[in-house]
Amino acid sequence: MQDIRLVALDLDGTVFNDKKEITPRTLAAIRTACERGVAVLPATGRTASGVPEAFTAIPGVRYALTSNGASVVDLQTGEQLVNQPFKTEDALKIYDILAGGAGMMSIFIGGKSYTTRENAEQHMDMVPENLRTYFRTTRLEVADMHKTLRDHAHEIEKYSMIYATEAECDAAWHEVLAACPGMELTSSLPCNMEINAPGVTKGSGLMALARTLGLTRAQVMAVGDSGNDCAMIEAAGLGVAMGNATDDIKKIADVTTDDNNHDGVAAAIENYVL
Repeated sequence: MQDIRLVALDLDGTVFNDKKEITPRTLAAIRTACERGVAVLPATGRTASGVPEAFTAIPGVRYALTSNGASVVDLQTGEQLVNQPFKTEDALKIYDILAGGAGMMSIFIGGKSYTTRENAEQHMDMVPENLRTYFRTTRLEVADMHKTLRDHAHEIEKYSMIYATEAECDAAWHEVLAACPGMELTSSLPCNMEINAPGVTKGSGLMALARTLGLTRAQVMAVGDSGNDCAMIEAAGLGVAMGNATDDIKKIADVTTDDNNHDGVAAAIENYVL
């Protein structure tokens, strides 16, 4: 068995079942791993403020990888261990491209997520119904996004867009790539586009944390189900695809576990860590 000392877990579709719950078996597996000195952390596209307490309150959970790897924070001290924001000029250029089209825009800045009041009111119907409460409670609504960007130009971690159709999402995807080559584009939901700075992925953030903790690649396990998990599943010594993962994730993973409604995370921790 590999000596796994660091375990990165995606949230939606991975740790959480379709009812947005952490089941008792999965909770017990995470707790036991932490008790044995394994660092288990959420690895998510969400902001630091958007990571559910259901995970962060588990005894022994100390770190959180957020904004698709743009930031890794120490939950005990508040220290930011990894910080990979956009260059200011790139962030402003991307905003100008996205603001000209339709879609629900969220901008992740310094651990928080921002949108305009108008954007939230007009486009909330594009957000999957089971995520609308999360969006409403975690997005900070501002009147002037340009002012927010100028005030926080050096802290912009990620752009997240949700479109009404796949065609609109694809068109925006190609427009961003054409205007800003090298950006990291991923998706975690249907009709979703997430943009990070060049080279910034869950994989880069996870490996930066591993180096900080003095761990090797072979000591890292990552578990996920969708596009924004690809880089960390490839980067980890043991990449695990959920049973409900997309086909491209299953192809690159070392192993596949059960799905998120049948304790796939618990099975992976039990089999490869405990």
